[in-house]
Amino acid sequence: MASGKINVSVENIFPLIKKFLYSDHEIFLRELISNATDATLKLKHLTSIGEAAVEYGNPKIEIKIDKEGKKLHIIDQGLGMTMGEVEKYINQIAFSGAEEFLEKYKDTAKDSGVIGHFGLGFYSAFMVASKVEIITKSFKDEPAAHWICDGSPEFSLESHSKTERGTEIILHIADDSLEFLEESKISGLLNKYNKFMPIPIQFGTKKEALPKPENAADDYKTEYIDVDNIINNPNPAWTKQPSDLTTEDYTNFYRELYPTQFEEPLFNIHLNVDYPFNLTGILYFPKLAADLQIQKDKIQLYQNQVFVTDNVEGIVPEFLTMLKGVIDSPDIPLNVSRSYLQADGNVKKISNYITRKVSDKLKSLFNENREDFESKWNDIKIVLEYGMLSEAKFYEKAGDFVLYPTTDGKFYTLAELKEALAANQTDKDGKLVVLYASNQDAQHSYIDIAKEKGYQVLVLDSPIVSHLIQKLEADNENLTFARVDADHIDKLIAKEETQISKLSEEEKEQLKTTLEAIVPKEKYAVQLEAMDSNAAPFMITQPEFMRRMKEMSQSGGGGMFGMGNFPEMYNLVVNTNSELATSILATENQETKDSLVKQALDLAKLSQGLLKGEELTSFVKRNFESLK
Repeated sequence: MASGKINVSVENIFPLIKKFLYSDHEIFLRELISNATDATLKLKHLTSIGEAAVEYGNPKIEIKIDKEGKKLHIIDQGLGMTMGEVEKYINQIAFSGAEEFLEKYKDTAKDSGVIGHFGLGFYSAFMVASKVEIITKSFKDEPAAHWICDGSPEFSLESHSKTERGTEIILHIADDSLEFLEESKISGLLNKYNKFMPIPIQFGTKKEALPKPENAADDYKTEYIDVDNIINNPNPAWTKQPSDLTTEDYTNFYRELYPTQFEEPLFNIHLNVDYPFNLTGILYFPKLAADLQIQKDKIQLYQNQVFVTDNVEGIVPEFLTMLKGVIDSPDIPLNVSRSYLQADGNVKKISNYITRKVSDKLKSLFNENREDFESKWNDIKIVLEYGMLSEAKFYEKAGDFVLYPTTDGKFYTLAELKEALAANQTDKDGKLVVLYASNQDAQHSYIDIAKEKGYQVLVLDSPIVSHLIQKLEADNENLTFARVDADHIDKLIAKEETQISKLSEEEKEQLKTTLEAIVPKEKYAVQLEAMDSNAAPFMITQPEFMRRMKEMSQSGGGGMFGMGNFPEMYNLVVNTNSELATSILATENQETKDSLVKQALDLAKLSQGLLKGEELTSFVKRNFESLK
């Protein structure tokens, strides 16, 4: 049996670039402008340390479209290259072999933006161009160079008459990429990738109004001149020190990031660290609805002011991906696979730092102006509650600022809540029972009954509340949560004293038999309870455990044994000390007895929002008829 090694011919390197990077073909412009920016910033550094005896001036990068000639020009005023440097950096590295290219590329994802990572940024031009020219003049006193390549290993390199410092790259756009000769397409790419590049980028011109002269006539018409159209902001807010920015500056930058967003953010967090990694950025807390169907991917990730992605999963803690803003770091390995990213130590440190910074900011806001923090609670709670469940480090700090509001508009931290409720809401077994409502309107009657007992009821209405209270119960001994409609109040917070039933055991058995013959047993379990005679005669409750497990399963509880599809089951709690219970027992006419039970059941359903559709129509019609 013969064996051997297949060698990939160097002639195939350009087709390979097109094939492997095709899904990312638009980033050629980002890469070429990044190179132009690097060349300009390098010149700035060399002039500042005296190694380049030239005037830095006010350089810019210019993008030009020649639609008729099918050419795209990228022009910079950076340090340029000599003939020898073109030979070294453009030719030798590029043609080191397709085999080496493939070896470097094999573990990366197709959409990972691999080009710049391997120094192939310039060669991304061949994804859209059939021929590429470089005309470059070094800041050194040497002749300009002119390099031409048509995508094969053959190239030409000769001197050129260019006298101005810098580099011009000319892309002869291929027939399958003519979209990149459209002004709207290039404008869109510049706005997406280069909006905050540190060197001004010019794309065409725009009209600008001249100031109106002081002595202008009444019929003066505004005059306009053509000025360079600079498409970027070279000094965005995140590159500045927090002490140099005002509240208005942060708000204006938010509008710059999200021009179609009309609501202002609630507050911002400025990130600025240079050890043990480099990271800058600004995160904004927008107003959020109390649900998990929130559009993520609103945080923009940059590397040295070059836009990379708005998918920051793995870099920003998951619960904070609901925020908006910018993160910029040269220390994140952007051009590698997702699995590598998740395993990278620097990325984990950055994620932990962001969690800590957000926690510290929230604590600071809470301590500095608690009233203002409370007023914003409903707009931020879903993020914080999700953070408590998904990030252990955030959960550790959350006790300092996470709030628990009551139906009376009070706000407590967990420690404050325990202290406020201990005296009145501790049951006979020594457990502190925290009552809560998920819907104040739907559960109003139950809240009212609890308040009559002097109990406080929290408002916990987020879709993940069942997960949250499960965790809080696990971490706090002798603390339990119960939704206010989970049972009648005397059972939710059981004290030593018990009510004595007016009915004998025989009468209770007779009443239960009567009720079970009329009440649909597939949905309601009849419970007889001795309560205060003034308490509701019929009450529908849903057992806390069953309802909570079902909610957790529906909201992604996982491992809840399919309880999300389990049918709704309720308890019908009948007060044996009510006049209605006595009347039902005393009524001999079966039709009248059925009518009493059905009316009472419908009223109990109504108080829980369970009377709907045909049943509600029938109930309303029946009650109108009784008024005749």
